[in-house]
Amino acid sequence: MQESMTEKQKTALVVSAHSADFVWRCGGAIAVYAKRGYRVVIVCLSYGERGESGKLWKQGNVTLDQVKAARREEAEQAAAILGGEPVFFDLGDYPMRVDDEALYRLADLYRELRPEFVLTHSLEDPYNFDHPLAARVAQEARVIAQAHGHNPGEGVIGAPPVFLFEPHQPEQCNWKPEVLFDITEVFDIKQKAFEAMAAQEHLWEYYTRVALQRGVQAKRNSGRDIKYAEGYQRVFPFVSDTLI
Repeated sequence: MQESMTEKQKTALVVSAHSADFVWRCGGAIAVYAKRGYRVVIVCLSYGERGESGKLWKQGNVTLDQVKAARREEAEQAAAILGGEPVFFDLGDYPMRVDDEALYRLADLYRELRPEFVLTHSLEDPYNFDHPLAARVAQEARVIAQAHGHNPGEGVIGAPPVFLFEPHQPEQCNWKPEVLFDITEVFDIKQKAFEAMAAQEHLWEYYTRVALQRGVQAKRNSGRDIKYAEGYQRVFPFVSDTLI
């Protein structure tokens, strides 16, 4: 009786190709929604152990397992700072490969969480094939979780909106910011999460500049006092009974 009277905690799902992607690209949104009481689950399909761990490999005398362990520890620290819960699939890196087992695992996670929204990568990225693969997998798992024929008898999910976070070079990825999300109140938290990702220290300043640029655009398009923002592109139409 008590459980039925208590409102169920809302959830959000992030599907990140590598263990650091979620920090740079949607760390602000994670922190905002965690503060609002959401359970934010972050799926890291790969540790980024080959292509995004150059600083660790340059140290020499490290093994693949040691690099994976270091990247996992960084991601766990960053997720804890932001208020999210990381889940690691360990599907390899450069190349990353997603089999049916992993796809069904993600679909089952959709059904377990029933997320209010999903954040993932752009649909194109000529510089990193793992990123659009993660976006495709996130959407394919969403479709499977909507199918009555997948594990019949389980409750299917509805239609959570999917937002594509900003790629490193948006113009080359045919991505544009259709949503500018104010992260001013949590940017200090996002910066602390940056600092947990020591293997990619060279990106800290870059993504600070990105947040400032999107903040300028958000302020101009809203008239609100916004300093930092994140950009997102929508996959599906915005459905509402009001235009504002």
